[in-house]
This record gives sequence, C-alpha cells and structure tokens, in this order.
Amino acid sequence: MALTEYKRKRDFKKTSEPAGKPVPKKIKGASRFVIQKHAARRLHYDFRLEMEGVLKSWALPKGLPWKRGQKHLAVEVEDHPIDYEDFEGVIPEGEYGGGTVMLWDTGTWTPATEDPESALKKGDLKFTLHGKKLRGSWVLVRTKGYGSRADKSWLLIKHRDKFASTKDITATEPRSVVSHKLLADIAGEGGGDIAKAATGDPQTPKAKRVVPSRKKSQETKSK
Repeated sequence: MALTEYKRKRDFKKTSEPAGKPVPKKIKGASRFVIQKHAARRLHYDFRLEMEGVLKSWALPKGLPWKRGQKHLAVEVEDHPIDYEDFEGVIPEGEYGGGTVMLWDTGTWTPATEDPESALKKGDLKFTLHGKKLRGSWVLVRTKGYGSRADKSWLLIKHRDKFASTKDITATEPRSVVSHKLLADIAGEGGGDIAKAATGDPQTPKAKRVVPSRKKSQETKSK
C-alpha cells in the first residue's frame, strides 16, 4: 500500500494530520500541488505533487529555488494522502515531524510529458506549476545520494523562464495562502511552540542601542 509508511510513522490519536481516505489513482480534473512551510526540528519546505492517488513528497531543507538555473536539494519522503494538501496546523511535539505546518502555496501542476509516472521512475520529471505564488517550470532530477538517502536524493531545479526571479519569494510572501497567517499565529492557535514557529517568520529588526558620546556624558555629569 502506498500509504503504509505514512501511517506507520503517525499516531492519529495524537496528531490532527489526516489518516488518508481511499481515492482513485486517476483523479478527475487538474492535478494539484502543495508546498507546506514546516517548522519542525529544522525549518524546511515540503513539496508535494498529486500523482497515482497520493501526494508524492519531497523535503526541501534549503528552501525553494526561484532564480534561473538555481538548484536545491530535495529529499524524497514517504507518500502522503491526498487530503494532506489541505492540512495546516500543529503536529504535537514528540510525534513524527512535530512542529507547525503552514500552507505556503497551492495550485495545479502540468507535466511536460504524457507519462509523468514513468518520468518520475526514470528520475527526470519536468513540470509547470500554476500556483498562487509560484508559476513557471521546474525539473526534479534524481541524484546519487549517500548513506540511507542513496536512492532518495533529488535536485529541484528552476528553469530559465519569464517567471524566474532575483527576489526571494519566501521572504516577500511569508504568509499562508489560505489563512494569511504567519507560522507563529498558526502555532498559537493550535497550542504549538510559538517561539519555535516564529523562527520561520520574518524577523523584526532589533532596535539599535544608542550609546551616548563621551562629550555628552561629560556634559551630563557637569550639570
């Protein structure tokens, strides 16, 4: 079963993540994608493509590539259920992936080939995203990993198209596409670790400490 590993790692009596419901392998309509910002042990983004009745999933430890030709590591993880594409909330600490999850972007995707399943198995999947934040084309390429990730390492590469940007969209668009909240807000409402979640939000610059000059200090003392 495609979701055996997903279910093995989770206690659904403790986590509000969806347990997964049966869906057909061929889903009517355009295939969806979702990108979730995940403040777990380390902040990362989870990239998921709807395919074969599940969400094929990769963790992006260095975030999303948005510049032309930029490539970022994508670590393949277990398939997730289709209803996970609507999940935003808090995974309890101590559970697998414990932390705050934000729906950072969602939309549909179009493969560059008529047989994306075969392309994925070959390790070279080209596609176009039609998201609320991300648009344009990318490619997922399997690489030679190492250790326990030898067959799980991929690169997510941004193609050189008109949608490529020089600006970091994760910095300019930090909020959820559904709730418009920051990670700390989601954590607070879900009983999560607000301080931990806040490390993934834009940081407010600290006020500069004003150090009085020696001349002013002397003038103050003389008064």
